[in-house]
Parts: sequence; structure tokens; C-alpha cells
Amino acid sequence: MSHSASSESVHVRAPGKINVYLGVGGRHDDGYHALATVFQAVSLYEDVIARPAADFSIVVRGVEDPDSVPLDDRNLAMRAAKLLAAAAEYDGGVALEIRKSVPVAGGMGGGSADAAAALVACDALWGTGFSQARLHELAARLGADVPFALHGGTAVGTGRGDQLNPALARGRFDWVLVTSDEGLSTPVVYATLDALRAEEGALADDPPLSLDVPIPVLQALRSGDPELLAESLANDLQAAAVHERPDLERTLSHGIRAGALQGIVSGSGPTVALLCSGPESAQEVQSALREAGLDPLHVHGPVPGARIIG
Repeated sequence: MSHSASSESVHVRAPGKINVYLGVGGRHDDGYHALATVFQAVSLYEDVIARPAADFSIVVRGVEDPDSVPLDDRNLAMRAAKLLAAAAEYDGGVALEIRKSVPVAGGMGGGSADAAAALVACDALWGTGFSQARLHELAARLGADVPFALHGGTAVGTGRGDQLNPALARGRFDWVLVTSDEGLSTPVVYATLDALRAEEGALADDPPLSLDVPIPVLQALRSGDPELLAESLANDLQAAAVHERPDLERTLSHGIRAGALQGIVSGSGPTVALLCSGPESAQEVQSALREAGLDPLHVHGPVPGARIIG
């Protein structure tokens, strides 16, 4: 089917995320774990520029190791573009340019942000006119974090993390992120969690196949009080991530000593997210960690999801 495609490029920006809370339950027969999580989109972005083309291609900028981001169908943005084309019966292609700022394999959903941005960009470029609900449906087929990158803000994710409900978060939360040059594989971290639980006997008798986010987490977000939220930060994957990367524990401790209210490994890691009392505190923590030889970033949330720029 032919569509009225634009001859101009489309630039879409999508945010990375942190998991303010991540509870991991039992593993379903399909291999996925039951999750209950709270995502918060933060001011660290991926930019995707879509240009008309007869076929599908990707170039990636902003990464030190070109081999760290695949340029074929293993790339979520490529899969997103092809999925949208198939759904819309669009017979052309697209040239995607990805400008990365979110760490690769950093537990912050950079690839998912690329996919969400590609959906929005291609929808606009090709004039497919899909509704937000239809784009969400396609996003969910690409991975648990992609629908959130599409919407942004703060949201509760259940199921595999792809069943989203907006969460009220008042005000602004300031975070200092400590990234790593060496990524962590999400499947490896989940496998380590399963192994640790098997050793400890945890979840052995009756693994929960559905979970809920604890009420204190939601209350802290509604209050807009970072000190309350600091008391509720939790990540069931953190022990597994630290097992694979013991240096993360040292980074967390260093952040607390530098003045952060609390710290957490974001998602499957290795990015460490340090919650601060406000912008000035975050700048002080950032300076202290930089002096210690780390590479911290000051970001804030929540911010909007994938949106067209210009």
C-alpha cells in the first residue's frame, strides 16, 4: 500500500529511564519474570532522525565502540521501523540516524528509547497516522521498556513491565547517574538472580507470578518529597548486578558519602542512580564523584516521552 510520505526528515527525541522501584517475581513458562516496577523518564535523551529511503538502514553516532550497537535487525529501532511498515503496509524504507546519549547496556532503556523514537518518527515520515494506542500496541511487541519510552513521565509497569499505568509524581526529582564503560547483559543479570534465589531457597515454594508496587513508593512520588522516596527505593536485581560487578557497591557507598539521600542500581545495571534532595545537592554530589575519578551526570525527572523536535 502506498502512503503520502513526507520528503522531509523527522527528528524525534526520547528519554532514558531509571527504575525507582523494581520487584521481580517468579519466571513464567515463556521465560519472562513477573515484574512490578516504577519507571521514571529522566533528562538524558536519545535522538533519532528518520529520512526517506527506498530500503532500511541505520547509522549510530555518539558511541566510542561502533560494534556496541548493531546495525541490523538486532537493533530495536530497525525492528520498530520494519514492524510499523508491516503494520501500515508501507512499501518503502527509511534511513535512521541515531544520536546516542543514554549509555549502551546501562539499564536505562537506551535501545528502547531508540525504538520508541523510531516508531514516532516513521509514523510522521510515512504519514501512517497511527493512534497513540496503536503505537503503544506495537511498542509492547518490541520489549517491556519501549511503551514507557513512548509515554514518558512516571508510570507503574506490571506483567513483563509493559502493562503501564501512569503514576502521579509531583514536582521534580534530581538524580546523579554514574555510568560505566562496560555494560551488563540483562539476561545474565536475571540468570544470576535466579541462581542466587535457588541457592538461598527464596521463591522456591511459591514464586509469585504477579506483583504490585508497594503503596509507600506511590505515596512518596505523589508527595514530591525526595526524602520519602529515598526510603522506598528498591531493586530486586541489584544483588545480582552487584554480584556480577562488585564495583557497583563501592559506587553506591561513595555516592551516599558524597551527600546523596540514597542510591540504587537502575534496572539490570550497571548504571547507578543516586537520589538527591534537590538541584544544588545533586551538583555537589556530582562534583565530589567527579573528583573521585568517576563520570557522573546530573539529570532530573520526570520528563515527557518520545516527541517530535522542531
